[in-house]
Amino acid sequence: MGKYKNDARVVLTLDAGGNSLRFNAMKGEEFLLETITLPSNANNLELCLETMVTGFKTVINQLGSKLQPVAISFAFPGPADYPAGIIGGYLPNFPSFRDGVALGPYLQEVFGIPVFINNDGDLFAFGEALSGALPEVNEKLAAAGSSKRYNNLIGYTFGTGFGIGCVLNGQLNRGDNSCVETYCLPNPHIQGVILEDSVAIRAVKRVYAEQSGEQDPSLTPKDIYDIAEGKKPGDAQAARAAFAEMGHVAGLAITTAVQLMDGLVVIGGGISASAKYFMPALLEEMRGTVRTLSGDVLQRVQMKVYNLDDEAEFAAFAKGDARELKIWGTDKTVTYDPQKRIGICIDKIGTSQAISVGAYDFALAQLDA
Repeated sequence: MGKYKNDARVVLTLDAGGNSLRFNAMKGEEFLLETITLPSNANNLELCLETMVTGFKTVINQLGSKLQPVAISFAFPGPADYPAGIIGGYLPNFPSFRDGVALGPYLQEVFGIPVFINNDGDLFAFGEALSGALPEVNEKLAAAGSSKRYNNLIGYTFGTGFGIGCVLNGQLNRGDNSCVETYCLPNPHIQGVILEDSVAIRAVKRVYAEQSGEQDPSLTPKDIYDIAEGKKPGDAQAARAAFAEMGHVAGLAITTAVQLMDGLVVIGGGISASAKYFMPALLEEMRGTVRTLSGDVLQRVQMKVYNLDDEAEFAAFAKGDARELKIWGTDKTVTYDPQKRIGICIDKIGTSQAISVGAYDFALAQLDA
C-alpha cells in the first residue's frame, strides 16, 4: 500500500503513446473515471498539444466541481529534462517533439496547477516500490519469519523499448541528467549495436523470423508466444529461441544494474507475460561466472540470485543462511546471515497501474515537500 492510498486529493493522469493518449484522474491511488482515449497526433505538435488540453479538460468536466485536481502527473517518452518538464531529442514515437517542447510549463500555464512529468520506467519502478513487488516481498519475508528486508528496487519494462527505473530507500532516482538508462549498453550479440535492439518487441520478431525463415511482419510477440505454446501454427522451437535470446541479453544488462544499485528487480511491460520462456535464460546469465587474469572464478553477481515467483526459491531466499555467531570474550551471540542475496520477479500490480500509482504518489510527495 502506497503512502497516499487514502489521500483525498485528485491528480490528472495521462498514458502517452505514439498512437493514442489515454486520460484519467486518480484519488487515493485509484482511477476515478473510464479512461478517455484520443489519437496522439504525434507528428503534428500543435494538434498534439491541443489534444492534450482537450483530454485533460474532458476529465475535469467529468469530475465535476466537487473534485478539483491539485496537479497533473504522467509519464512521457524521453529524452527529456524531466524536472523542467521539457521534452526533446530523438523520440521515434513523438517526432514533433524532437526540437524541444516545454510541455510541463505549457500545461501549467493552461490549467494553473503544478505539472510533473517523468520517464515511464521510473514511474513503473516507483509504483512497484510503493504498492507492488517491494512491499509484497517484505510482507512475505515477515510471514516466513525472516528478518531480512529490502529498501531498493530496480524496475525494468520489456516492450517497445527496454526501460529502467530505480528506487533507492523509497526515493525515485531521476539522476542528474534525467538519464538513468541501460538500453544503450553495448549489445553482446551484435557488435556496435545498442542492447535494446535485442530486448524489445522488434527483437523477438526479428529473431523469430531469422530462426524460422518465416517473414511475416504482422506477427506480434503474443503471436510468437502462442506459437511457442503450440496454440498457433509456426515454428515453436524458433519462437522459444527468440524469447531465450531476449532473456540472455536482458540478463546481462540487469546484471550490470544490480551490481551498481543492489536491490530487488521487477519486470513489467507487454513482453513480461512470456516470462516462462525468457526467465530461465535471464537467470542463467545473472548466475553466470567470470574469471580473473590469474584464473580465479567469480560469480558474475556478488549476490545470490533467486526467482521470487518460484515458491521453492522464495522459501530458500527467505531462509538465507542465518546462524548464531558468538561475541568474542563473552557468552553472548548475535544472529549473522552471511548470504548476500537479491530476487527477481514479474510485476505485481500491472505495468500501467504501477506507472499511474507512481505518477500519483510522486506528484503528492512533491506538493507535500
